[in-house]
Amino acid sequence: MSSAAATSALARTAPLYDRVSRFVPPFEWPAYAHDIDAILRLKKERNAVILAHNYQTPQIFHCVADFAGDSLALARMAQDSDADVIVLAGVHFMAETAKLLNPTRKVLISDTSAGCSLAESITAEDVRALRRKYPGVPVITYVNTSAAVKAESDICCTSGNALKIVESLGVDRVIMIPDEFLAQNIAKQTKVEIITWAGHCEVHELFTPQDVRDMREANPGVFVLAHPECPPDVVAEADYAGSTAGMIDYVREHRPPRVALLTECSMSDNVAVQYPDLEFVRPCNLCPHMKKITLGNLRECLENMTHEVTIDPAVAEAARRAVERMLAVK
Repeated sequence: MSSAAATSALARTAPLYDRVSRFVPPFEWPAYAHDIDAILRLKKERNAVILAHNYQTPQIFHCVADFAGDSLALARMAQDSDADVIVLAGVHFMAETAKLLNPTRKVLISDTSAGCSLAESITAEDVRALRRKYPGVPVITYVNTSAAVKAESDICCTSGNALKIVESLGVDRVIMIPDEFLAQNIAKQTKVEIITWAGHCEVHELFTPQDVRDMREANPGVFVLAHPECPPDVVAEADYAGSTAGMIDYVREHRPPRVALLTECSMSDNVAVQYPDLEFVRPCNLCPHMKKITLGNLRECLENMTHEVTIDPAVAEAARRAVERMLAVK
């Protein structure tokens, strides 16, 4: 890249740097500016949108994303756009969910190896084995799963609506897969018996009650928000438990002066951009899968239109049905 081109890219992206200047040192910005400038141009040329999960880095989340949020919200936001191409800045199951809800669009992911420990903890055959073991018991599947697992399920749920979905079925017993801690946390709030599966998120399972106590000692007055994928004893130590969207809503509505989010590292950075007057204590458990998505491979993905996400039509139909059943619950 010529010095003139670099200077032009820096000038065009300068307003975007203002958004992330608290998290990206000035000397690092030129390394990002050229890719950001190219991505913004390519999106127009391809009639593409980028969906960025809350766990993406600030330079992706605040500088190139058209829609940002949690996995299901992203897929639904894309339905309201007129884009021909959807690029998922997140992990593979999220790209599949975007494809399920946008079957006529081309959906791309910039790194096909961006997986998820939770999604990979269970297979379609595992679900069929659970059905044989517990005949007649409905299967509720967290959206953080592959399309193949969703296709074997009765209905899906998110971390934000899991309790509502459990109680909407009108039964005494359900199977909730695959996140064991989410299921245990929901079980504490309902009389419905919940059969669990031993799947965990490798980010959230690392938090401990002692982490919370140490954080409070080091940061007097801190308000602790925990994701329900955290172990139940961690949730018990927190002041509030909720999905990523729930945490963001809580910060917006209550504005605790000092706050800690027990979730992936980048989410605190992304929320802090919106609330510069609040102090964010940052316990940092990094998701190695989310961090496989970079500005560089997003650019390459748009340049070459590579890594299209496809789903077997029969699997997609059954998986979409499980998602739509969830969306129909009011």
